[in-house]
Amino acid sequence: MNEIEKLFTIDEIAKILRVHPRTVNRYIESGRLKASKLGVWRIKQSDLNAFLEETSNTPLETKNRK
Repeated sequence: MNEIEKLFTIDEIAKILRVHPRTVNRYIESGRLKASKLGVWRIKQSDLNAFLEETSNTPLETKNRK
C-alpha cells in the first residue's frame, strides 16, 4: 500500500526555508517549486526535497553522510 506523502502549506515551507511566504509564492509561480492548489497551495515533501537538491551546491546525499 502506498504511504500518503506529507503536504506542507506555504507558511510551513517559508519557515523551513527561512524566507518570506511571498518568496515561496514566487518559487511556485516561476515553476522552481512544484505545488498543488487544493483550496490553498500545498507542497509535497518530495517536491521540497527536489527543490532543495536543485538549489543546493552540495547534493543532499553527501550532506547526510557527514
